Amino acid sequence: MTHLFEPLTLRGITLKNRIAVSPMCQYSSVDGFANDWHLVHYGSRAAGGAGLVLTEAAAVTPQGRISPLDLGIWSDDHVEFLARITHFINQRGSVAGIQLAHAGRKASSPPPWENRSVTLTEAEGGWPIVAPSSIPFDDGCIVPAELGEDGIRDISKAFVEAARRSLLAGFGIVEIHAAHGYLLHQFLSPLSNRRTDQYGGSFENRTRLLKEIVIAVRAIWPENLPLLVRISATDWVEGGWNIAQSLELVRQLLPLGVDLIDCSSGGSDPHARIPLGAGYQTGFAEQIRRETGGKSGAVGMITSPVQADHIIRSGQADLVLLARELLRDPYWPLRAARELGQTTPWPAQYVRSAPANTPAYLPEK
Repeated sequence: MTHLFEPLTLRGITLKNRIAVSPMCQYSSVDGFANDWHLVHYGSRAAGGAGLVLTEAAAVTPQGRISPLDLGIWSDDHVEFLARITHFINQRGSVAGIQLAHAGRKASSPPPWENRSVTLTEAEGGWPIVAPSSIPFDDGCIVPAELGEDGIRDISKAFVEAARRSLLAGFGIVEIHAAHGYLLHQFLSPLSNRRTDQYGGSFENRTRLLKEIVIAVRAIWPENLPLLVRISATDWVEGGWNIAQSLELVRQLLPLGVDLIDCSSGGSDPHARIPLGAGYQTGFAEQIRRETGGKSGAVGMITSPVQADHIIRSGQADLVLLARELLRDPYWPLRAARELGQTTPWPAQYVRSAPANTPAYLPEK
């Protein structure tokens, strides 16, 4: 029976376990550049034993940043420091992955610690924003400009160029962000897409851009390297995107070369009523895995080793993606291995110096 510490092979990449660092924005970049914070943040999770370390959403254009402090990969100049990070992650036996994103109408926002859901004006360091339709995300947000077909093509090309840079930087996995109310999800959801051209209206039209980007990225992303897509399985709003549409989308994405669906939810409507609770999104990963035959990743309030192991053992998902729990404890995978009776090596630097009265979550001396 498959368990949390069994390897997972996706094309030519083998993850040493089923634990992934879920993309979490750090809001610590200037002009999109990674820096020492990112090196230590991602490096700690690799040293902590995660099989896959995914970066936060990396903007494919400056306009596509969520905030002025977002990580970016719209310039070749971004590659050098990212390569330093991937080198360390790979040294630790983890796989470095990057999430490519465009925030659309949720761009030009303040960092979360400012605790205000408004769009920054240009005087505050913001910029003009774009979306499938001219519908603001919430009260106080600027009305986005509706993208024309030339603008749509430019964004598609930006995803391809970002994937090319990701390869140069040493990433082994790329994930396309089509969730959480950001641009590609905005095209998918009827709540944010009111277009009447080939990119709006019907299910086929609303899913067209994501499929075009997947095809274009897959064409330049090496055949032996995996391509992931993160989706919001439901908007949690009547009349919005839902699990039935997600299932049909996944059935169409798998033949295009997508290797795993990262199953999240929500983000299109700030007033959606979401039933938060332990593992509240895991059922989506299980349903997508069961009904499409594709591989899935589960995310959302997964905190305990037993819970994570159960998700894998019971076939609900092929991968678990941890977020806040890995912020609290970068070495969660190593502690989980001990609690579950699995063998996984600690960094030699830590084993060598472990005192005789080592706590239970550290290796024995």
